[in-house]
Amino acid sequence: MSGGEIEADAHAGITLRELEVLQALVNAGTAMSAARKLGISQSAVSRRLAQLEERLGSQLFLRSGGRLVPTVQALSINEQLKPVFETLARIASRIDNYATSKTGTLTIAAPPTIAHRFLPGRISEFKKRNPDLHIIFEVIASDALVTGIAEGRFDVALTDSIPPHEGIQTDLLISTQAICLLPVNHPLAKRDTITAQDLHHQPFVALSRRHASRGVVERVLDRLGVEPRITIEASTNVSAADFVRGGLGLALVNPFPIIHQLGPDIVALPFSPALNYNTAFVMASSRAPSAATLAFIEEIRASLDRSAYPALL
Repeated sequence: MSGGEIEADAHAGITLRELEVLQALVNAGTAMSAARKLGISQSAVSRRLAQLEERLGSQLFLRSGGRLVPTVQALSINEQLKPVFETLARIASRIDNYATSKTGTLTIAAPPTIAHRFLPGRISEFKKRNPDLHIIFEVIASDALVTGIAEGRFDVALTDSIPPHEGIQTDLLISTQAICLLPVNHPLAKRDTITAQDLHHQPFVALSRRHASRGVVERVLDRLGVEPRITIEASTNVSAADFVRGGLGLALVNPFPIIHQLGPDIVALPFSPALNYNTAFVMASSRAPSAATLAFIEEIRASLDRSAYPALL
């Protein structure tokens, strides 16, 4: 070995930590100072220096008056390391900036009930914490929402209706089970649970057919021979609840996020057999989510009070 260059065979076994120890020792002059700078013990510094010297087959520091004096070889290696550690520092800085940057544009989409009854306050708080981030909030039907995510028109969406699509990936927020909504003065309102058979020939508020849950409900009721009497079809859970309040019939809906926003005129009871809903964040599968997207998902997840759905988890 000449000029302090590291041979290929020796280089293969050298660790980044050993090279950090060499650089710290050159700059600090003592094992104690180097250990303090690196946040490790003095014995760890000595051990890694010994490992590095063993790999290279030569002594890198001479002891003089309580200090470690670098040899010519150590100084040469340290000089070669400067651009390496500068590059690593730039990479780390970019990663930190990526993880913390909340600038640019974030486009969020959601179907009406989630858009109006769950997200606005949370988006407002997120915006206040990230004033330099431009947010676009789209209220859109779930089927168009999924297509928009796959095509890259939205960064993230939150929905409980997720048809199979190879262009999307999902991140579950909460799982719930269907509840039955009844007017408070309905004869069935004092029950503990509403069964499918209770809906037979009952006036019924159905969700419109564009909702995937409409088909699920119909298949379950058909299998059990139950035929509710549909009086009206509603495009959202909120409007379905309003029609129940108006006396047009019973309704089966996802309790998230409206169960505690129904008011005193409506009773919400568990329904049997269980009908499951998964409310999830939706993102494009073709690209990694942005830092702003990940931060938004994390804040929404942290804000959700799951105890508000005690019978549904």
